[in-house]
Amino acid sequence: MRNRRRRSRAVLTVVLAAVLGAAGCETAGDNSPAPGGTKARAAAVWNRSPASVAAVGDSITRGFDACTVLSDCPEVSWATGTGTQVDSLAVQLLGRTRAAENSWNYAVTGARMRDLADQMAQAVTRAPELVTVMIGANDACRATTSAMTSVTRFREGFEEAMATLRAALPKTQVYVASVPNLKRLWSQGRTNPLGKQVWKLGICPSMLGDADALDLVATKRRDTVQERVEAYNRVLAEVCAKDRRCRFDGGAVFDYEFTTEQLSHWDWFHPSKDGQQRLAAIAYRTVTARTP
Repeated sequence: MRNRRRRSRAVLTVVLAAVLGAAGCETAGDNSPAPGGTKARAAAVWNRSPASVAAVGDSITRGFDACTVLSDCPEVSWATGTGTQVDSLAVQLLGRTRAAENSWNYAVTGARMRDLADQMAQAVTRAPELVTVMIGANDACRATTSAMTSVTRFREGFEEAMATLRAALPKTQVYVASVPNLKRLWSQGRTNPLGKQVWKLGICPSMLGDADALDLVATKRRDTVQERVEAYNRVLAEVCAKDRRCRFDGGAVFDYEFTTEQLSHWDWFHPSKDGQQRLAAIAYRTVTARTP
């Protein structure tokens, strides 16, 4: 009889431990980083079919210069656009009708990483199931290389934005796009005489200024900008990796070998409608992948 009581207590202990362990695992998944977590663990908490999308970021996400000169065109935004010319991430996830009702664009043309937390605060009011982030080009595109946002400030800004989201919405997922390859932008756009003339108006001077100059000073300047962009992308990857409900694109946007067909022919800098579609495709692949 005493042995049976001991065995009963032992079985109860095992059952309680299993139940409490499972509950504890779910609680940690709500808003805690996954220390050293595996891809399988991260995939287990990732919803590949979120029902709503909010976008934060800069002019790329606003569709600037994609439709008309010097104007935002959010209807063709890679993230939340609902126009028929681009199948945005939201449209691919929700369908065009539902996307119009369940996606919101809080990106701001000209925004830098320091502005992201405020945008995130606006996004959380919608309680979206997915937030898209694309920002950083303006942090590198300054009048001089010395004016670029430091890597430390960039990290602090992104961590603040993520903390703002997590304080309000611990289960909302985040898709983070890498900063585009600005040096490839220079190499592609400089083949067009009109593009080079437009750049002289002050578009990304740290990279695009004196587009035809190939001397050591100009080369060093462009390399400095490129190195800073690569550092920004490492920050995005590292901060995102600490959050089990965050997916970085793995550098897919940075690595994409775009041509002038993907560039706005008004400024040879922002994505054209075709470029917006390519960004949407990259985002959709990342969001719907079985594993990060």
